[in-house]
Amino acid sequence: MGAMSGQQSTPMGSPALGPPEEAPDGGGPDYRDSHPELDSSDLDSAQALSWRKLYLSRAKLKASSKTSALLSGFAMVAMVEVQLEVDYCYPPVLLIAFSVCTTVLVAVHLFALLISTCILPNVEAVSNIHNLNSVSESPHERMHHYIELAWGFSTALGILLFLAEVVLLCWVKFLPVDSGGAKSRTSCSNGAAGPVPYSGWQAALASTIIMVPVGVIFVVFTVHFYRSLVRHKTERHRQEIEELHKIKVQLDGHERGLQNV
Repeated sequence: MGAMSGQQSTPMGSPALGPPEEAPDGGGPDYRDSHPELDSSDLDSAQALSWRKLYLSRAKLKASSKTSALLSGFAMVAMVEVQLEVDYCYPPVLLIAFSVCTTVLVAVHLFALLISTCILPNVEAVSNIHNLNSVSESPHERMHHYIELAWGFSTALGILLFLAEVVLLCWVKFLPVDSGGAKSRTSCSNGAAGPVPYSGWQAALASTIIMVPVGVIFVVFTVHFYRSLVRHKTERHRQEIEELHKIKVQLDGHERGLQNV
């Protein structure tokens, strides 16, 4: 009797002995619960598009920050480490162009780095949350123009300025080579500062001849790439509009069904 009473008292006791309730996945409300009338594939595609934009913005910010930090560092090292020949009279236009190009290059890349540093932590914080509805908390949609600005400054304008920086650095570095110190000082005293066609001048000219077609190819590729990207984005937006229209039709049909009931 004691054993039977012990066995009977166990299921009649506290309800805590029952099976535990399973916690919902994702740590938050499921987006399917708010729209049970929609297909799961439609909502999944809408959420996938939002997450795709978030991951694309995060990738752009990461690429912009790495590229800008690298190229701006190279530009600063080039300006600091370059050694100007005291006995050679440089053309004033060359020194001014080198100084301006380096300053603008560093400023453009630091501006892109500033935008990436400010926006990237907020995007990273949302992307690490494993909840489908958390994508709306990311500022990447509102800061879309700033992200594109940083991406353009870092990849297009910044790299083009870096190519110009390489050409100017070659002229500053190689122009005094084998130019003749006495002849250079005489030219400076006479007020005529021009390049002497020796090996240094030829080396600087060779680097310019190589870099000019490279710059043209870079510009052509950049224009072609951005046009292809705009065409791809236009196609994607058209597909998104069609999917949103499909969801709207389903919502309208569900509402009409509820009104008829």
